[in-house]
Amino acid sequence: MPLRHVPQDPQKVWEALQEGNQRLVTGNLIAVNQDAKLRAGLTQGQDPRVIVLSCSDSRAPIEHVFNIGFGDAFVIRTAGHILDNAVLASLDYALENLQANLLVVMGHQSCGAVAAASGFLAGGELPKGLQRPIIEKVAASAMVAKREGRDETADFEREHTAQTVSQIVSDVPAARRLLDEGTLGVVGLRYLLEDSSVETVVLHGVQ
Repeated sequence: MPLRHVPQDPQKVWEALQEGNQRLVTGNLIAVNQDAKLRAGLTQGQDPRVIVLSCSDSRAPIEHVFNIGFGDAFVIRTAGHILDNAVLASLDYALENLQANLLVVMGHQSCGAVAAASGFLAGGELPKGLQRPIIEKVAASAMVAKREGRDETADFEREHTAQTVSQIVSDVPAARRLLDEGTLGVVGLRYLLEDSSVETVVLHGVQ
């Protein structure tokens, strides 16, 4: 079912995304929201059911991961799904104006930003250029995992996703408000390159 036909309910949207990912895993993909008539209709506006913040990695394209199409998702992508003022403002805009029912933060297996942060924590040096803030922010998440005795790269990937979700819920007023109203669910995921499945890291407002 195209995501735009899913009821505007956080749990229903989350279930539809899981079903879409399962279609990718099993190879039973369906054609969704790609025809010319639908694209023409989207010139009048958008009505996405889900907002996604994800890493920019080319191996994890959101529409393919969830077998969704044009107009289904409002997507924000940064290296390491890092939060800055522009990303927070984009999330705030989407939450306040688009009536989406699910917010997804998706990290992934073999993330380069996490690998670089791991190298720094192991005694390496931070980049000196524009990439430095990315590694610093991911390293801060990785340090939380290390303090709890979790020091595998996968642990760092999961923790960085969890920390990103926590910061969004804390720093974007609309996210907390909509969660409290029950009209929004927030999900943290880790995409597995090896089999195209998504691993659930954290859930708020859905199950």
